[in-house]
Amino acid sequence: MLYSVLDAGNFFVIPGSPADVWAVEAYSKSHEKYQLRKENGFLKDEIVVVVVGSSFFYNELSWDYAVAMHDVGPLLIKYARRNSVEGSFKFVFLCGNSTDGYNDALQEVASRLGLLEGSVRHYGFNGDVNGVLLMADIVLYGSSQVEQGFPSLIVRAMTFGIPVITPDFPIIKEYVAEGAQVIFFQKDNPEGLSRAFSLFISNGKLSKFARTIASAGRLRAKNMLALDCVTRYARILENVLNFPSVALLPGPISQLQQVSWEWNLFRKEIDLGTGDILNMDEWGTSTSSRNSSVVDLLEEEFTKNITQNENWSADQDTISELDWDVLPDIESSEEYERLEMEQLEERMDGTFGSWDDIYRNARKSERFKFEANERDEGELERTGQPVCIYEIYSGSGAWPFLHHGSLYRGLALSSAARRLRSDDVDAVSRLHLLNYTHYRDILCEIGGMFSIANKVDNIHKRPWIGFQSWRAAGRKVSLSISAEKVLEETVQETEGDVMYFWAHLDMDGGFTRNNNDVLTFWSMCDILNGGHCRTAFEDAFRQMYGLPSHVEALPPMPEDGGCWSALHGWVMQTPSFLEFIMFSRMFVDSLDALNANSSKVNSCLLSSSELEKKHCYCRVLELLVNVWAYHSGRKMVYLDPLSGSLQEQHPIERRRGFMWMKYFNFTLLKSMDEDLAEAADDGDYPREKWLWPWTGEVHWKGIYEREREERYRQKMDKKRKMKEKMFDRLTKGYRQKTLGG
Repeated sequence: MLYSVLDAGNFFVIPGSPADVWAVEAYSKSHEKYQLRKENGFLKDEIVVVVVGSSFFYNELSWDYAVAMHDVGPLLIKYARRNSVEGSFKFVFLCGNSTDGYNDALQEVASRLGLLEGSVRHYGFNGDVNGVLLMADIVLYGSSQVEQGFPSLIVRAMTFGIPVITPDFPIIKEYVAEGAQVIFFQKDNPEGLSRAFSLFISNGKLSKFARTIASAGRLRAKNMLALDCVTRYARILENVLNFPSVALLPGPISQLQQVSWEWNLFRKEIDLGTGDILNMDEWGTSTSSRNSSVVDLLEEEFTKNITQNENWSADQDTISELDWDVLPDIESSEEYERLEMEQLEERMDGTFGSWDDIYRNARKSERFKFEANERDEGELERTGQPVCIYEIYSGSGAWPFLHHGSLYRGLALSSAARRLRSDDVDAVSRLHLLNYTHYRDILCEIGGMFSIANKVDNIHKRPWIGFQSWRAAGRKVSLSISAEKVLEETVQETEGDVMYFWAHLDMDGGFTRNNNDVLTFWSMCDILNGGHCRTAFEDAFRQMYGLPSHVEALPPMPEDGGCWSALHGWVMQTPSFLEFIMFSRMFVDSLDALNANSSKVNSCLLSSSELEKKHCYCRVLELLVNVWAYHSGRKMVYLDPLSGSLQEQHPIERRRGFMWMKYFNFTLLKSMDEDLAEAADDGDYPREKWLWPWTGEVHWKGIYEREREERYRQKMDKKRKMKEKMFDRLTKGYRQKTLGG
């Protein structure tokens, strides 16, 4: 555990523990501050300043304390060199071991500085550390080491109600506020330390400001590390536990409300005032944390079980040396018998049955074998249908939520997850990118859409196309039989670009509206993406179109109270779908480029939760179709999944002046797509991990001309070979071989 505190890069460090606060509270019940000062020779009116540093043990006076002496030197000269009218000061250095010459080294330094005798003292970690902290009027943290965790000694000092002065280390500033719970000074700056120290002194006594700092620090220290500790344990559980695809996932860590320790669980132990928790060992931690450790209890229980198993085994028959000697003979005999039986079976004539039985078994095996080019009942039923809805799923746990019939077809994001005896589309076989688990997880359902759009004519030949997540049935927003009938009849009569959707955004997540806080499209997107949706979308949109920083890059979305699509539950014309995929591929590539350029390794721009990092882009891509449909001028119609009633949302007449048509124009998007295809074809990649070429077809005019030239060359080669063959027949003639020759 020592190295885990020193090196968080190689260990998963969980900061914080109630042990320090627990030990201080127990110690305070049995000890009185001024009684301890009297026993150790400190007067009641003297101001005791305890200088502490890193709590790690050293055999000699450490460099840490040598630096501290350099910083504290001006204070010692000012307050401990003579008896001042401002009061009497005693400086106590808490470090090392009381038997290793620390005191002699400190007294030598005090003599060189001309300090009064007894103004500087030394106490070691092998003594009563809690008592030294309780006697203090001011605690000065003089360490120069930047530790990985919040220093345990500062936690104890704050819990005792002692005002603390500490360097402005990041780990300390993360938990306490400057001028509210502690006073900071710049490291290796004696002048800054003197100014901070003077704030605690007024007319030779502790100032009112110091007492305010001490009181606020005591309240802060009690539950300061609770939230961080609970969060780290929750992160461990996220990485250890694997939930099935149908399981209701726990909420994100960001929603944890645990801000204090459950002190009622410790109160009985604190009231007992056991002596184990009152002491600190040489590492600056309480011995109780090891004596009462859950690990030790588990180890004790494990040892007890081993002992019981050994006692039980002793009562059973043990294997003797004679048994080991006979074992090779037994194995050799069994091997000989096995070989002999195999040879006998090879020599015996086997009966394979009649030819009718053989033929019947062969036909039966062919009938049960599903060939890729065969058409099953589902495909035959879909013949002539104007629309097909692809239900996207990623695991066998989603099978009960999938629909059957001519309107639906499954789309499996994993080859191993396909339903047996079905014609579900294997997205991995159509898009090689989905072979990589990382991209399959962060793209989610839209990765399946990319696979359908990749050479779409090979799999989808209908004028309308739709999609739906398997989660729609679980959330009771999938289409009823009557709604399906309305949809099929409506698309046959529809003219123009229309997007029909039936999964309402407000149904996705259980968020409610109230009069004081009306949820807009972008605020809902922020909620679903950890508060980072607008920033990430704006940055990705800006990079996609190469917009300068002063140009607005977040498309406006209306606050007209209309519905927005969710769960990828929508239907549109196939050409419109291909245009949407063309836009989505470029947007996903820009979003991935921003995420790859992040300073943090394996980071996610849209979430800080480990669980949500795995599906980083999923929630924002789920809402992307709304932005595209609104600003490209598509008519958006909400289809009630139960009754089948239709209602237009965000009418086009009201969008005028708000739509960014110039960015969603098909000609512009097609030109951008061809530019990217030309760069990919020439091998001119803008970055090492360029995602766009892997998300679908790469096609531009140069590729078309090259393919046409290749077809023409093959045609001319075929004609040349035919001419050569005819010429050989005319010149050399054709001779038939003689019979029997």
